[in-house]
Amino acid sequence: MLSIVELETTRGESFTDITASINEAIDAAGVNDGVCVLVVPHTTAAITLNSAIDGLTSADIIHELDRLVPKRVDFLHQYDTPADAAGHVKASLVGNSITLVVAKGRLAIGGSQSVLFCEFDGPRPRKVQVKLLRG
Repeated sequence: MLSIVELETTRGESFTDITASINEAIDAAGVNDGVCVLVVPHTTAAITLNSAIDGLTSADIIHELDRLVPKRVDFLHQYDTPADAAGHVKASLVGNSITLVVAKGRLAIGGSQSVLFCEFDGPRPRKVQVKLLRG
């Protein structure tokens, strides 16, 4: 089963907690136990599993990624803007997919973990592909 979670990002770099949307997709598919594969089909966005309890966690991750990959004009590829080029590198560092266990109709993640959509060149309409495999 493949479903799509759609979202609109609001600013240049942001993390959005999409855990509830993923659990809704699992519920709609009627999967009780199995595997959930999440794929971001964008070159300047990514997905990760981390804490959303403290909003400053995302801010710290974004800050550190900015430190590692600052927006600058000396990227070799400049199709859109320096932010776009930096976004490509950040998305590659974070990754475009995660695989999670589904148990009892929900993501089997830790109490402080959340699925975070990572935007590196917003605002944009975005999608996350949700592939569910029954266990």
